[in-house]
Amino acid sequence: MTNEAKIIQATTTDYQSIAEIYNEYIRSGTATMDEELKTSEHIAAWVNKFNDRERLYVLRKEEQVIGWCIIKKYSNREGYRYACETAVYLTAAETGKGYGSMMKRYLIEQCRALNYRHMVAKIFATNTVSIRYNEKLGYTIVGTQKEIGFRNGKWQDIVIMQNILKD
Repeated sequence: MTNEAKIIQATTTDYQSIAEIYNEYIRSGTATMDEELKTSEHIAAWVNKFNDRERLYVLRKEEQVIGWCIIKKYSNREGYRYACETAVYLTAAETGKGYGSMMKRYLIEQCRALNYRHMVAKIFATNTVSIRYNEKLGYTIVGTQKEIGFRNGKWQDIVIMQNILKD
């Protein structure tokens, strides 16, 4: 991993790159239940619905967007106001280089700053690399939702992981 990579809050000029990276995962069918390919307009619609504690960030390397990550509310119910869901996506060419860990650590610090206490990650049960990566960054498995989603012509299990941020 080079020191040239930096994480910044996404702007409208990043939305097309975010969509393109996300579409890699939609096509593979192994990391999202979304099936419809996204456009920059879809990403703009996400951001336009954000509350004041939700964020979308990009990872830039040499001014090119090579990944993105998100903090989104866990639920609309007020009692869940200290819980959020996080996700990290990298273009396939940049996986395995430490950028995912860099982004997840950044998300953890941003969640602290935004006064979240409980972070959630939802991961395909078959994605053992992502499960191990989250465990290394403080997440623990709290359960598996059996056959909750249907992708690639079969039922998929989702592992639910949490990271409780201590003071």
